[in-house]
Amino acid sequence: MDYLNDMALFVEVVKTRSFRRAADALDMPNSTLSRRISLLEEGIGLRLLHRTTRKIELTEAGQLYYERCKRIVDEARLAHEELGNMVAQPSGVLRVSLPVDFATTYLAPLLPEFVALYPGIRFDLDLTPRNVDLVAEPFDLAIRMGTPETSNLIVRVITRVSAKLYASPNYLEANGDPVHPSELERHECLTMNTTPVWKMFTDMETFEAKATSRFRVNSVAMIRRLAGFGMGIAFLPERVVAEEVASGQLRNILPDWQGSPGSVYAVTETRLLPAKAQRFIEFLREKLKDS
Repeated sequence: MDYLNDMALFVEVVKTRSFRRAADALDMPNSTLSRRISLLEEGIGLRLLHRTTRKIELTEAGQLYYERCKRIVDEARLAHEELGNMVAQPSGVLRVSLPVDFATTYLAPLLPEFVALYPGIRFDLDLTPRNVDLVAEPFDLAIRMGTPETSNLIVRVITRVSAKLYASPNYLEANGDPVHPSELERHECLTMNTTPVWKMFTDMETFEAKATSRFRVNSVAMIRRLAGFGMGIAFLPERVVAEEVASGQLRNILPDWQGSPGSVYAVTETRLLPAKAQRFIEFLREKLKDS
């Protein structure tokens, strides 16, 4: 039954697209891993991988074998974890792709507590604005803002966040306080690339404000900084600007108005998650439920 173990080795090699990275993750010599995969191919009688000095690629047979093996390996791993100590104390490397702004504002303050709860987990955090390919790239999960585009993935809501309006005292002294969102059109509004219209509401009214500005950037951190320097009005979640509000650098304006809640998602390739990923998602849901 050695081929069952070799199937798990093969899956790790394909997930990492590298014998070296797979060997590091499996804590075994690269030469041993390469020999085991070669023996697996000999036992099957088909070439599974095309090897070059720079990369590896699946053959047609290798692609079919990987799809079958991955399901078997995932099921076997979950069965082991459910019956073993890893459920109580999960371990291993947790690979997560997430936006920079979410990581620095929401995740970073929570990591010390999570690390204390699960000392056996190590982290490989990829802070990137791109939507990584969870099928082809070796990530356990991705955190995404806004509805994921791909229907083939498993999506779980972590939290929902609402934005409010903030500006610096210097900006308001020079430009005045708006008394209704309709007045925002004559103000400098610091906007994300994808949000030229700010949708907001009170208990009695809804309004869509046209947000125009000389600045339009794709970084929440940059918008926060520009607002603090008096460059315009920002429409951001309360937690993002908590320090600036506490220090008096920014002030909430039109406090009765807020944006429609937007969801933050944990996205995975499969429902068969290792314990380390399950605990991470559960932890974020609990800690961010009041965001």
